[in-house]
Amino acid sequence: MNVVAAGRLGPGASVRPIASRLASRIGCALLTIGILLAGLWSSGAIWYRWPAGELTRRLLGGTGLLLAVLTVACLATPKRWLALAVYLGFVLLVIGWWRTLTPTNDRNWAPDVARAVTADIDGDRLMVHNVRNFTWRSETDFDQRWEERAYHLSHVTDVDLIMSYWVGEAIAHTIISFGFEDAPRLAFSIETRKESHEGYSSIAGFFKQYELAIVAADERDVVRLRSNMRGEDVRIYRLRMTPANAQILLRQYAQEVNGLAREPRFYNTLTANCTKLVFDMVRVIHPGLPMDVRVLFSGYLPNYAYDLGATDNSIPFEKLRDLARIRDKAVQADADPRFSARIREGIPVPH
Repeated sequence: MNVVAAGRLGPGASVRPIASRLASRIGCALLTIGILLAGLWSSGAIWYRWPAGELTRRLLGGTGLLLAVLTVACLATPKRWLALAVYLGFVLLVIGWWRTLTPTNDRNWAPDVARAVTADIDGDRLMVHNVRNFTWRSETDFDQRWEERAYHLSHVTDVDLIMSYWVGEAIAHTIISFGFEDAPRLAFSIETRKESHEGYSSIAGFFKQYELAIVAADERDVVRLRSNMRGEDVRIYRLRMTPANAQILLRQYAQEVNGLAREPRFYNTLTANCTKLVFDMVRVIHPGLPMDVRVLFSGYLPNYAYDLGATDNSIPFEKLRDLARIRDKAVQADADPRFSARIREGIPVPH
């Protein structure tokens, strides 16, 4: 009788329990990953931002991780629903507290980001306030100078992409530099706005540790700091951009700095960093510009620009990359008033 019944049920009857078990295991695995990721995020948020001493933050952060591990361990027991409910309550409490953290422009800032940049546009005239023009003798020894500079939008001649590498090829800092017919170059650097006692941590940048800063600077300040003082591998790529599009991009920067002065924002290592924000502004000029993983791994942004034809591509990229390196030229130019011109010697200009 059982044999006959099994024959009537057909082969699909034995497949369904297997599929059900497989789906259950996949669901459990995904839930486990979600719990552990939420635990890591919650612990990181507490460690970096909870308003308490280091010992308290360690204890609370460790408790969050332990709670995540215990919840996973309970998934295979009858108490799994109770464990999930308790853990969900913990995560919701952390999220509720997290949402109360708001950025501000009122802190004891490090000197290099102490002033917020603003810009006024009146017809063709652009006035930029708080342009940084420091004289650096070392990273900690410098003369501060903040300036107001006037430009004419119609006098923009070119835009360059400047990349500064300090740890391998995948990660670099992005700077955009504008050239003018009758004025010194103006460079914009999107950075963390650190407090006077803070250092930089890319991991901390995921956890509202820093406000966002857009620094407008004399090129000799912002490039020389990285090439001559820090010894970073700085590379300059001349961009293929029409003066009309360069003006649009410059206007975008003016809007961004004014918006940031009115409403501060948090820096984020992934979503609000020196490369992603530049990419968003360029998309105003080219709305169909496709997102690429090289925008996230900022060190490869020049490769992406090369593939798009935004840089000179009459030579192989490897050759262009070698010509783009300017550290030795920057060291030689150092205090020369023609610093910007000298570090560009030999770098191809796209036509």
